[in-house]
Amino acid sequence: MTPPFITADAVAGQLDWLAVADAIAAGHRGPRAALGDLFLSEGGDTVLSRAAWIPGVGMAVKTVSVLPGNPAEGRPTVHGAMIVFDGATGAVRAVIDSALVTRWKTAADSILGARLLARPDATRLLIVGTGSVAESLTEAYPAAFPGIEIEIWGRTPAKAAALAARTGARAVDDLEAAVARADIVATATMARAPILEGAWLRPGQHLDLIGAFTAEMREVDDKALCRARIFVDSYDTTLAHIGELKDPLARGVIARADILGDFYALVGGAPGRRAAEDITLFKNGGGAHLDLMTAGVILAAWERAKSQG
Repeated sequence: MTPPFITADAVAGQLDWLAVADAIAAGHRGPRAALGDLFLSEGGDTVLSRAAWIPGVGMAVKTVSVLPGNPAEGRPTVHGAMIVFDGATGAVRAVIDSALVTRWKTAADSILGARLLARPDATRLLIVGTGSVAESLTEAYPAAFPGIEIEIWGRTPAKAAALAARTGARAVDDLEAAVARADIVATATMARAPILEGAWLRPGQHLDLIGAFTAEMREVDDKALCRARIFVDSYDTTLAHIGELKDPLARGVIARADILGDFYALVGGAPGRRAAEDITLFKNGGGAHLDLMTAGVILAAWERAKSQG
């Protein structure tokens, strides 16, 4: 039987953010994943291939190209696909459009981090960025924090205004003032130098850092790291090749011991936020193990949609 190629249309209306976040949490109560990443770059363009093997669950490889210049030509920045293998037989179970799995994995990763680390009484979210990840966050965060008010800031005000109009959020021009108002700040940019300053932060905030994925990328400055309790979704995918932490670790700004936990620790009950006044910082680095956990939800949704005709 030919494995299915699953696109967003095939599971339309069958997925929800909390179910994916819960699946990621459940996945971290099981065996630790074996991971392997390959990054190749030319100029500002990148191709990355990420593999995971979770005993008793299965294996997966996701390969994507990231070309930041594509939108100027009317093309998506990212293209790719994910292959999901059966854990018992090694057979290909499905091929999933990378845009589908990445959309649901990335935002669910962040809201799980926020559920574990942000103040539960958070009422205002600032999204920094105007791309597809930023748009998915406008859907995902209200699922985890019902009634949360959303503001959007982007380098190009017209793009921020357009995203706000599509999603019911509010576009803002003054980034520093917006950070000061926010309870949660989620960054989803392609920044190669910090755009958010630690001096702007106030006690009690939660930072959700998504955008940086290469060694040359940063979204927040050193002071933000030094003021926060730092957590990651995965030690294996964040410390060695993402500039957000690799760079300050190499310069001695922070130490390895300052990275206080990952999802395996947090889901297992390790302390995250200790007090309402803590500033918490979560680096969303992704990883094929999170894609594999998300793929399980997508495959179940595809089976459900197929059975419904």
